[in-house]
Amino acid sequence: MDRSVLALLLALAAAGCGSPSKDIVLVYSPHGPDILKEYEKMFEEAYPEVDMQWLDMGSQQVYNKVSAESRRPACDIWWGAPSYMFKLAANEGLFGAYRPSWSDEIGANDKDAGNLWHGTHHLPLSILFNDNEYTTDDMPQTWDELLDEKWRGKISIRKPLDSGTMRTFIGASIMKAGNDDAGIAWLARLHDSTKAYLETPQLLFDHIKRNPDVISVWLMPDAVMQREMNGYPFGFFMPPATPMLTEGIAIINNAPHREWAEKFYEFVTTQEALVQQAEVYAKIPARGDIDPAALPAWMVEQPIDAMEIDWDIFSENEQTWCARWEKEVYDAP
Repeated sequence: MDRSVLALLLALAAAGCGSPSKDIVLVYSPHGPDILKEYEKMFEEAYPEVDMQWLDMGSQQVYNKVSAESRRPACDIWWGAPSYMFKLAANEGLFGAYRPSWSDEIGANDKDAGNLWHGTHHLPLSILFNDNEYTTDDMPQTWDELLDEKWRGKISIRKPLDSGTMRTFIGASIMKAGNDDAGIAWLARLHDSTKAYLETPQLLFDHIKRNPDVISVWLMPDAVMQREMNGYPFGFFMPPATPMLTEGIAIINNAPHREWAEKFYEFVTTQEALVQQAEVYAKIPARGDIDPAALPAWMVEQPIDAMEIDWDIFSENEQTWCARWEKEVYDAP
């Protein structure tokens, strides 16, 4: 056979076989496409041999999916959700233990004693408003003032049950009221004043932008991020005793790509990564070893009066509280 023909046949055979496929790490996260796309790019630049894949969904949806897949896990790592949800998942055996290099830099309340999850950020809730219409002085100065008649029909919120943020708000409102019945009654009054429930955070942001007289309850860092990154006309006000979430990260039990899950865990939680997340996405780091001078000035100077919450009690009762909210508030005649 002519050598040139043989070379062509060998080349075609090699092209048909293709190059070896990359390793994969699959991340489930409620952080949103902005963060996930950026960290996909950065992680793959640092590790060209891996393909980072991700699914963006609400925290409760992540929990439901991880739980449903527990016998045959597809996901490697869960990045982002309130700590009570991580406590619940840990108690159900959904996580594999991992002790990151920075574990000693966060408090005992921000991690699992058995290293099943660790906290990454502190996220206080706030009252979100359109600053083309309002200032902080116009806002309800306490959570109870949300129920004032002046706000009837001017409150819109993220549809709660798929959202760890809003499930936290439901639970915190019930705990603040003193007992379950009083808390459900408070939430029923808020429901009566609510104009709309939005399916996703992005729909909520667009709704507040288009309806400047409407206010909402949402994460303070998101209000800052949407203002600084995407130009939304947003302000925020944090009433006293505001619920503050600790976001977490965890490796799924029997993760298909455990080695890459550990690398991703460390990659997104270095000091440099957390400072970048503070600067660009307004996320407050949980690590105590980050130089305050490296963080945005507003973050260091912003006072936060955080509500005291027993997260173990919260985790034990949250599903019951949310089920009551759905039946007795949202679906009530």
